[in-house]
Parts: sequence; structure tokens; C-alpha cells
Amino acid sequence: MNPAIIVVDMLRDNFKKEAHFSITSEAMQIIPNIKKLLDHGRGRAWPIIFACDSFLERDFIFQGRMKPHSIRGTKGAEVIGDLNPLATEMVLAKRRFSAFFKTDLDQTLRTLTVDAVVVAGIATHVCVLMTAMDALSHDFHSIIVEDCCAAHKKEVHRAALELYRDFALYPLLRILSLEEFLKEW
Repeated sequence: MNPAIIVVDMLRDNFKKEAHFSITSEAMQIIPNIKKLLDHGRGRAWPIIFACDSFLERDFIFQGRMKPHSIRGTKGAEVIGDLNPLATEMVLAKRRFSAFFKTDLDQTLRTLTVDAVVVAGIATHVCVLMTAMDALSHDFHSIIVEDCCAAHKKEVHRAALELYRDFALYPLLRILSLEEFLKEW
């Protein structure tokens, strides 16, 4: 298989104490694991994509309970310094939850001859899961690295992953720990 790593929404605004969904403490804990995952992928010259929320100030989704965040062109919409993308890595602006929705990610991955995506980041139950599921919908094998993802509560993170751990589409969709992933890949 020829994988690409997709790191979802590890953005400055999501690490503020007043973050719109209070994920900060959970997200801080996954940074070291994401760094290991990135080092692994970089050592193998895998494509790495940082999929980043990039909203407009009056975006439709802010009409609900979600507070405005990751506004296009602001520092808050940038990847956190701990995970600085390299010049060769793609930073993909996304307007909605999945990195595939109305972006050129599918075409980009096919151009790079990718057939599997490895997903990390936040939030497990929303953007991570939707990206992984859309990868399947675009005929890519999909792996969620569970200890490289976080939600606002550990219980929500675990519950979301348990729904898909023994899913009917296994092994097209897999959930692996970082250790399992590194041993296998």
C-alpha cells in the first residue's frame, strides 16, 4: 500500500483555553504521538497533508452552538507550532468537517498514487471520523490512529472509535494504536 498521512485540525484556535469545544487538554496529550507518526511518515517520504478548518466570519455553521474559530487568514487557522508543516507538505483549507468535502484532496491523492490514508487529529467523533469515512467513500483504505486523535472528552473519543473498531468494512477501515501502526507500516 501507498499511504498518506492526514492531520486534521491541529490548529492554534483549537488550543486556546476558550476553545469552542474545550478540547485543549485532550488535544495536548496527542501532540507527541502525532510527532512520532509524522517522523515515521517523513522517513518514508509519504505524502503528509494538514487538513485545516478555514471558515469565513459569518459561516453557516456558526449559526448553531459552535463559536467562530479558525477564521480564514488569521493566526488561529494555522497549524500549531509543535507540528510545523514542512515546505514539501500540503496545508489544505477545508470549509467543513471532512478533508474531502469540496476540496481537491481526492484528485491530489490519486495523482500521488496514494491508496490508503492514515488519519490523526481532532475531533475524533467529527472531523477525524468524517475524513476517514469519506476516504472510504472515495475508495481509499482508511486507518484511524486512535492515540493520535482526541475529542473533548475521553469517553466521546472511545465511544466513537468503538462504533467502528469491528465495522463491516474491516479491513478497509481500521483503527490502530500508534504502536500497532508503526509495527505494521
